[in-house]
Amino acid sequence: MCFDRDSRPPIEPASPAGNGAAGTLRSVDGTSFSVHRADASAPSGAAVIVLPDVRGLHAYYEQLAERFAEAGVDALAIDYFGRTAGTGPRGADFEFMPHVGQARYESLVADVGAAAADLRERCQVRALFTVGFCFGGRLAFLAATRAELRLAGTIGFYGIVAGPGRAGMPAPVELAAQMICPVLGLFGGDDEAIPRDTIEAFDAALAAAGIDHELVTYPGAPHSFFDRKAEQFASESADSWRRVKEFIGRLTPTG
Repeated sequence: MCFDRDSRPPIEPASPAGNGAAGTLRSVDGTSFSVHRADASAPSGAAVIVLPDVRGLHAYYEQLAERFAEAGVDALAIDYFGRTAGTGPRGADFEFMPHVGQARYESLVADVGAAAADLRERCQVRALFTVGFCFGGRLAFLAATRAELRLAGTIGFYGIVAGPGRAGMPAPVELAAQMICPVLGLFGGDDEAIPRDTIEAFDAALAAAGIDHELVTYPGAPHSFFDRKAEQFASESADSWRRVKEFIGRLTPTG
C-alpha cells in the first residue's frame, strides 16, 4: 500500500470545504466505476486523470484532484474496482487486495479512456495528462504508449518501471520505444521497490526512443514520500509539486 489510510497530499488546500464531487462513469464494457471530479474555477486548458495506488479511489486522491483544480487544472480521480467491488464510498476496512488480483490491464486502460472522454466532453481541454502513484504510477507511464488517449504528457510517482506488474501490466522500461508523449518520473532514492539501476535503464530507454523526459530521484526519500505526514520530506514534496505544475504548464498551449 502506498500511503497510510490517514495520509493526505502535502499541499495546503485553498479552501477547507474542497471543490470536488463524487460521481460515476461507464467504461466501454458497460461497467460503472466511481470517480471524483474537481473542475477548476479558473481553468488553464490543462486536465489531469489521477491514477491512485492499489487501494483505488481514496480520500488522498480525491483531495489531490481538488488541489489540481485549485491550480487551474481540471482533474478526475478514478477507481479501479467497479467490476468487482461496485461503486460508492468504502470504509477504512475495505479489503482492496482481492480486487487488485482481479484487475486487468486492458480494463484499466479502458477506464482511463472513459475518464479522458469525460474530461474532454465537460471541460475545455487543450492538454490532457495522467498522474499516478505506485500501481497508478506504472499505469501512468504505460498510458504514454496509448495513442487513443491523446496525452500531452504523463507523470509517475514511484511507479515500478521493471519486472512483472500487478493486473498484467507490462514493464514500462520494455515499452519505452512505444511511448509517444513526454514523461516525468519522481522517485525516492531509498525506495527498495524501485532499484536505482531500473530507473537508469528506464532513463536510457526513453533517451534511446527520443522521448522528452525527466526522471528525478530524491536521495534518502522512501516510497510514498509525497505525503503530508512525511514532514521530514516536505522539501522533496514541495519540489515534486513544483515540477508537476511546471511540466503541465510547459506542455499546455495557451488559449
